[in-house]
Amino acid sequence: MLEIKQFIFGPFGTNTYVLNDEQGHVLLVDPACYDEYERQQLLGYIHQISNFKSSISILATHGHLDHLWGAKWATETWQTPVWMHEADIPMVTAMQQQYELFGVRRTAESFPVQEISGLKSPISNLKSQISILHTPGHTPGSICLYFPLSPANPLTHSSTHPLLLSGDTLFRMGYGRTDLPGGNMSQLISSLEHLFTLPPDTIVYPGHGDSTTIASEAR
Repeated sequence: MLEIKQFIFGPFGTNTYVLNDEQGHVLLVDPACYDEYERQQLLGYIHQISNFKSSISILATHGHLDHLWGAKWATETWQTPVWMHEADIPMVTAMQQQYELFGVRRTAESFPVQEISGLKSPISNLKSQISILHTPGHTPGSICLYFPLSPANPLTHSSTHPLLLSGDTLFRMGYGRTDLPGGNMSQLISSLEHLFTLPPDTIVYPGHGDSTTIASEAR
């Protein structure tokens, strides 16, 4: 059984998700913890669900700064890179430009990244079946995580629906903006059309805001 925990972190209200299974595999999706208090919240939870045998991986749904506030800390804490789509890796290497674009008065710190592809994917360690969907538009390398057979999870207390972690591609009553560097509306429309072919009862957990369903957003 796969369990999922949601945290809301940072000044942009970014959703961070932690997934773990009974085999001790832990996947941290979008390490958005912004300050020490938020880092300790995340650290405490992962310590609670893991042990010395646990395998911990970090994945980013895309390369925007608010989904990676805590990336340097997380990679140092668990000695593992951030896995992401290769098309967004240039955004990470030029993170300071994002800080300046959003008026963030911080100095961007580098952290290790790794292209997520094929058998190298960290989610291949997880027992439950997970599909990586490339959904460009918000950014060139945006991805979603799709669980065709939903795990029981504390967000819904339900095991009867498929599940989608949609990053900033799809929100409740909305979708990702395309007016930032790398955004492309035609690509986003194609990505949304693809997501809308998923089962209508798929529960969507986005990168910001509340959960929704494919049926609600495809109307």
